[in-house]
Amino acid sequence: MLQTGLEHVESQESFESLLKEHENVMLCCGRMGPMCLPVYDIMENLRDEYPEVAFRDMDFDGPASHLVRRLPEVRSFTGLPFTLYYKDGKLVEATSSIQTRSQVTSNLDRLYRNGG
Repeated sequence: MLQTGLEHVESQESFESLLKEHENVMLCCGRMGPMCLPVYDIMENLRDEYPEVAFRDMDFDGPASHLVRRLPEVRSFTGLPFTLYYKDGKLVEATSSIQTRSQVTSNLDRLYRNGG
């Protein structure tokens, strides 16, 4: 299990429930490594600024990770983490590798605040 301050998605049931219960979801699938830790920190720090978004993480090596790793949108990804943005239960954006706060907020604003 990841050691972050985010809520974890650890099963297919929790993944499906997350998408059903929340209109806007940012899910970061990764490990406790140097490319992933900054993204988790950014997500933790943005929770109060974006209350309309459910920020969650998923262990890249965990039992539920196949739900992300098998997506056609991530087939070409070579770096962790895989960061997925869902709107109304549908995947609307997927990125990989380390991201800056500016990159994350740009995606959140475009997808969830500016008519996404």
